Amino acid sequence: MGTKTADETGAETGAEATTDEQKVSVAKTDEVTEAEDTTAEDTTAEDTTAAENAADDAADDIDDEDDLPGAAREEGPTGVGQGAGAVVSAALGLVSLTGSWIGTVAAARETLVGQLQTSSTASVAKQVKEVYGDAWQTTALWGGLFALLALVVGAGVLARPAFGAPGKPQAVWIKSVAWGGVALGVVGLLLAVLKYTGLLLDLPSTS
Repeated sequence: MGTKTADETGAETGAEATTDEQKVSVAKTDEVTEAEDTTAEDTTAEDTTAAENAADDAADDIDDEDDLPGAAREEGPTGVGQGAGAVVSAALGLVSLTGSWIGTVAAARETLVGQLQTSSTASVAKQVKEVYGDAWQTTALWGGLFALLALVVGAGVLARPAFGAPGKPQAVWIKSVAWGGVALGVVGLLLAVLKYTGLLLDLPSTS
């Protein structure tokens, strides 16, 4: 007959319920998948934006470096000029202590001039002063000149970073050599003054 039993009706109802649950599960799965895709797209967009910002910052840094003067770009990192000045300062200070060729020649010339201008009948004290004293003072004068140059060059090297590109410290070895040149210059200048005034190694007494 056309009448359905209770078991058949329950089976159909259970089948429909199962189908509805499967549909709901599939819908939820689709929603989760769409949400994951959206999150992935947002993450990719953020990464792309960060990469573009980093590239722009790098380009700005390069442009800023290109805008710097050539001397600031080259001298700042390398310090070739400052290193050369420090070495020159130390060398001049050493020359002021050990003597120089030009000082030796000038002293010899002064000795010759003293011999020519001093007669053989002059007193011993005058002969010693004209022949040896003036030559000794000439040697002290040239030594003091080299010491003063060493002092000036060394001080200039130490003061150079204050007038250069900011944020670029001076190399340690340049500071050390420059300070050595300044110290030698001070010592050489002091010795030159003492020798020139006769306080150090004065002429022997002729009395």
